[in-house]
Amino acid sequence: MATGILRVADGAKIVDANGDQVILRGVALGGWMMMENFMNGFPGREMQVRKALRKVLGPEKSAFFFDKFLEYFFTDEDATFLKSLGLNSLRVPFNYHHLEDDMNPGVIIQDGFKHIDRVVEICARHGIYTILDLHSAPGGQSQDWHCDNPTGYAAFWDQKSFQDRVVNLWRTIAARYRGNPWVAGYNPLNEPADEEWTRLLAFYDRIEKAIREIDPDHILWLDGNTFSMDFSGFTKVFPNTVYAIHDYCGYGFPNRIGRYQGKPEQDKYIRAMYDRKVEFMKTHNVPIWNGEFGPIYEREEYNPDYKVQNKERYNMLEKQLSIYSAEGIHWSIWAYKDINVMGMRYVPSDSAWITLLGPFIRKKRELAVDSWAYDDAHLQEGLFGPLHRWFVENVPDKYSKKYPWQWRMHMHVFRGIRGITLAEYLIPEFADYFSGKTFEELDELARSWSFANTVGRDELNRLLKLHATMKPDDPHLVSVIPRANKPQSNGARGVFELSPLELSMQKTRA
Repeated sequence: MATGILRVADGAKIVDANGDQVILRGVALGGWMMMENFMNGFPGREMQVRKALRKVLGPEKSAFFFDKFLEYFFTDEDATFLKSLGLNSLRVPFNYHHLEDDMNPGVIIQDGFKHIDRVVEICARHGIYTILDLHSAPGGQSQDWHCDNPTGYAAFWDQKSFQDRVVNLWRTIAARYRGNPWVAGYNPLNEPADEEWTRLLAFYDRIEKAIREIDPDHILWLDGNTFSMDFSGFTKVFPNTVYAIHDYCGYGFPNRIGRYQGKPEQDKYIRAMYDRKVEFMKTHNVPIWNGEFGPIYEREEYNPDYKVQNKERYNMLEKQLSIYSAEGIHWSIWAYKDINVMGMRYVPSDSAWITLLGPFIRKKRELAVDSWAYDDAHLQEGLFGPLHRWFVENVPDKYSKKYPWQWRMHMHVFRGIRGITLAEYLIPEFADYFSGKTFEELDELARSWSFANTVGRDELNRLLKLHATMKPDDPHLVSVIPRANKPQSNGARGVFELSPLELSMQKTRA
């Protein structure tokens, strides 16, 4: 039973109503009320796919399918599983489209809370706190797919009307969950990316005041700028507020900064990336929440070396988790379920979902359409390699940096060509896989995402269980990475350092 609403206390702690410290560790319900291409198997953005399926299935079948998908994705069985691992929190990402229609802005769709309410109630029954996360805002708060932005232009920062709508939405949410002791608080904007900084700071000033006029008690969980990796523009902290880093590491992805071998310099890099991000929180003595992290995993059908490489990534994750445990911070790994990319549970190959969509998912992978969890090494020679070099040769170096800064030029290029344009052509092809499906078949497809029909990623779940309740003085942490001498103040520099391709292009430029 919850003992009152959680709050931030002196000494960078979160405590309950009795003053007892609570450390929140859990997972995000990604790919649920904010579906994502690499997690669910479609190309492009959720809003585009929903529109395409509505065209193929018709409004009644489309609404039925998506409602059943949301229903099966998280039930009491899932909460029981999370609790069995010692996890005590669930981050709940949602898309504003569930709660507001772009053609009727400012008018809240009350029915849109149906599944959020259900998950909050389920978690409460199992002693799990929820953190409500606006993952997609009108206009797009970042340039990327994960805020359902189909253009690459973060219009949220340039149009006050979009910001007004988010303020109105959060006031509604605050009124709805005010006084609920199992809601750990509100995450008003996932991974904002404001090139100018001033607009994010002004928005945080505004949203903090607006929420607390309605609900003065719940914690605010605020992401840093540029995908929650940059706090260099922050100069103050709000009361009863936790600040969130996202700590993805390049060693957890193919063809980024190399494979993790446990070398001292690699461990120092992992530690330095963490230290840089949390410097602001430590300076101001406020709690640290790592709101997202985790590697992707290789699969046997794509990579004959999958066992070895996955072991390397588990080792890297263990190193990260050891830092978090030694530091006593709050965390929420990304994510709970997907199509066997990085989730704690995944839809297996013999499910109705993969049986139907497997050929398309393989095609999408071979084309490296998604901007996350991609491996495009096979597309470099003769195609993207020459194209990237063409950009390098024709864009003077002084103009080659473009926000978001941590995306090097080649990443900006492929996001536009593959992640946006090619994806737009593939969306109708994906939707046609659903053509002619009956209500029963649609129900079976949606049921693929249920607890009973998904498979647990055993080694990942073992590590999470090990660290879910681990304290800084645990003997397991004797080999934790030593703290870097001084955090690198390199602003928004991303987790992915120079790739082999970028190194080759630097040499070409030189």
